Amino acid sequence: MNLWALAAGEAIPHSWELGPITRSDCVRYQGASGDFEPIHHDEPFALSAGYDAPLIIGMYPAGAVSAWMATLWGVESVRETTIRWTGQVWPGDSLRAQAVIDEVEPAVRWLAITLSNQEGQEVLRLRMRLVQTSAESAISPS
Repeated sequence: MNLWALAAGEAIPHSWELGPITRSDCVRYQGASGDFEPIHHDEPFALSAGYDAPLIIGMYPAGAVSAWMATLWGVESVRETTIRWTGQVWPGDSLRAQAVIDEVEPAVRWLAITLSNQEGQEVLRLRMRLVQTSAESAISPS
């Protein structure tokens, strides 16, 4: 599929799934990122803060979606990302991402990406700017 042939409002025909997300996934991400906030792995701490379980660290699914886009279109194409967390992600959740062309400029595509959980509730929104840098980055892998 040629990203550069898509018009505003068209969906990317690829979807992406993450999960079910485990506490181990969250701890591994915390180790890689250096963010050891206990609310994301410590059950008694999370319970004392009023949660039913540790929250999945928000940058884990955000980073995973960014990696998906870089895999589809080339890491050199991804230039800007804004993230808005709209819901909480819990251990056991499975997320599904879908992307739509939000805006078209010459050699630039803005994508609106939404992550929803297994209940269909939105948990994360991203807006990503991709630039066309070469013929290789114009076509996704089949």
